[in-house]
Amino acid sequence: MTTDVIAVYPGTFDPMTLGHEDVVRRATQLFPKVIVAVAAGHHKKALFSLAERIEMARAVAEPFGGCVTVESFSGLLRDFVVERGGKAMVRGLRAVTDFDYEFQLAGMNRSLMPEVETVFLTPSDKYQFISSTFVREIAMLGGEVDKFVSPHVQERLAAKVRSLGRE
Repeated sequence: MTTDVIAVYPGTFDPMTLGHEDVVRRATQLFPKVIVAVAAGHHKKALFSLAERIEMARAVAEPFGGCVTVESFSGLLRDFVVERGGKAMVRGLRAVTDFDYEFQLAGMNRSLMPEVETVFLTPSDKYQFISSTFVREIAMLGGEVDKFVSPHVQERLAAKVRSLGRE
């Protein structure tokens, strides 16, 4: 095993949940450098802007020190991974329902970048049911999300809900 493997953990992170944070933590136990790659999200309508999602991801990544960096990307993930010298792509799996999509995605990525391995990590049991979609919906409907996101992300969600007049 080499000690200089760069892993890329891509996603829209709209917002970053405790499940995402747990996958980052697990990835740092396997790889010396993890890049959290925040997708511009051209195919999804995001609640938060790209700049806001990057800022939240950086706040969440701060305790991990220099081994975790946060960058944005648009276009093909393949180009981003190859340009950064990535040798592993981290994907989080919460449940069986994620597996089919992620398995297909891993196959496509292997075709596009055969030198990069996809590594599936599962979050802790207490985070396996959390999704950014659920967190956004709960927050927009006035529910409590403190069990699902970091305090910093919770503050940003509350501010976003207020700004949209959805309190």
